[in-house]
This record gives sequence, structure tokens and C-alpha cells, in this order.
Amino acid sequence: MINQSDLTMLAKGDPVDHFLLVRRIELRSTRTGSHYLSLELGDKSGAFSANVWDNFKELAKGGEVGDVVQVKGVVEEFQNSPQIRVSAIRLSKKSDNVSPQDFLSKSVRNLNEMNDELTNRIKKIVQPQLRTLLENIFTGEELNKFTQAPAGKSWHHGYLHGLLEHTLEIIKICDLMCDIHTDLNRDLLITGAMLHDFGKTEELKYDSAFEYTNDGKLIGHIVMAVVIVKDEIKSIPDFPKELERNLIHLILSHQGKLEYASPVVPKTVEAIVLYQADELSAKVNAYKNVIASEIRGDSQWTKFIMLAQTDLYKHNLENESEGKNNKSLFD
Repeated sequence: MINQSDLTMLAKGDPVDHFLLVRRIELRSTRTGSHYLSLELGDKSGAFSANVWDNFKELAKGGEVGDVVQVKGVVEEFQNSPQIRVSAIRLSKKSDNVSPQDFLSKSVRNLNEMNDELTNRIKKIVQPQLRTLLENIFTGEELNKFTQAPAGKSWHHGYLHGLLEHTLEIIKICDLMCDIHTDLNRDLLITGAMLHDFGKTEELKYDSAFEYTNDGKLIGHIVMAVVIVKDEIKSIPDFPKELERNLIHLILSHQGKLEYASPVVPKTVEAIVLYQADELSAKVNAYKNVIASEIRGDSQWTKFIMLAQTDLYKHNLENESEGKNNKSLFD
């Protein structure tokens, strides 16, 4: 009987007898010239690294990212990170009755509620050409892809429906900033928030292990979003050129810095709001995910996170979200 418990619930010394999804597979060499198979294997809860030293030729030849494998072994630690010492591994068969989709995590938010939230927010756009643009883009198969896609491969909102969840968070932050700074162009900013990551529907593959498409690697989601938006604008009569220019700038500059792959830096007030809203949504989600997946239960600190350039403190303060002290400043 295969163990179906969450992978990250396992501790050092625990046996492994799981079906897991291949997230990375590489044939590597040691300094002495011997070969081994380096893997990253995961389920909905997270992923462990694994090295296979013996009897891996069949898997190395036929295995790919997105395949499901049956793994037997034991959990070890290497440099304070979990690792599976593999005793046996094989590709899954049809008779195993497992699918890559079984191993993909999803947003904890209800998908129907998020879809309704997106639809209702589009209806609030007053500027007619912007509203038409959004209605034309968020429809049919393109809308379905947008609501299914992750926002990233792993760092933030890296799960099914994550792109929709991330977008809705940014919309709320931008709406709040428009309440505070009433001279901001709300319709322009919210439209930019909705469209800034739309290219990720084509940048990422998400029917199995999340991977970048060829277009994603060669072109990237920012440029792809701009192409989609500019093509759609051509079909809308009398779309103001200045409005188009400012909207395209929001998409191009939303990652904030040239070294972060933005073709330009934010040069309008709306653009800096969108960049900071994107950063806030992404960083909070990423940090929460790191803490939630951390298996070092004996420490108040996570391991060092390269993308954050720090380790994170796991405080033991109680969440008072249900308590009397949770009054909003805006209540």
C-alpha cells in the first residue's frame, strides 16, 4: 500500500513509499567521473531533492519533468534540507491509476468566488475603451487559461489558480491606493493590474509539473502580454493613443527594475503603485509559503532563502483575527 501522506510531514529517518511528481531530473557526474541522477520530487505539499546512484539508466533515458514515479527510500538531511535516499524508483504505469494533476497544489480560495470577483471588478471600469478591452480579453478559452494558471513556477502563488489569486490581491491594493491618492487614474491602474501578468498564460506549462514554455523562455510574459493587449486594442475603435501608451507602460515596467527584466522602470505614478503592489502580493505569499513548508520544527528560523537573501523568523504570536483586537482602521 503506497503512503499518501504529505511529503513535508515526513521527518528525518522516516520511510518513503510514495508516488511523486518529477519536478527536475538531471544526469550529473562526480569528480571521479561516476554518474548519478539528481531529482526534485514533489506532491501538493512541497518537494524534496533525491539522488539515485544505482539502477537509474531506464529512468534517465525515459524520464521527464512532469512524470510520476514510485519512490522507496528514507528521508535524510543534507545542509539542513530534506533529501530522499532512494532505494528503488520506477516510472508509474497506467495500472497505478495516478495522474500528474494529483500532485499539483491549488489556491485555497474558492475558484468560483474568485471568478465572480474578477467579473464584478471589470464591470466597475468606467472608461469605455478600457472596459471593452478587458471584456474582450477575459473571455472564452483565454479566460479559462488565466483562471487555471499559476503566477509562477515556485517562488510566489506557484499553484493552480495562483495567477487569478495574485491578480485579485494586486487589484485590492491598487484600489486602496486610489482611495488614498484620489488623483490616481483608477481605471487605468486597475486595468494594468488585471493585464500585467496575462502573458503568463503562455509563459508557463501547468498541465503537469510547472515549467516554462519555449515562448516563455525566449520571449517572456511581459512582452507576450504587450503583444496581446496591443493586438486587441487595434480592434477597438477610437482607443485613445495616450491611454494606450500609459497602459503599455504599466505592463512593461511592472517588475520595477531593469535587472528584474522590466524593459523600462516605472515612470508614472500609476506605474510605481502597480510595481509596489505586485511586490507586496508576491513577497507576502512567497514568505508565507516558505514558512509553511519549512520542516525544521526544532527551530524558530527557516533555512537561508536565496531569493529573499535572508532566513525568516517563525514567530509564535497568536493570530487574533477572530478576536476583539482585529478592528480595521477603516471600520
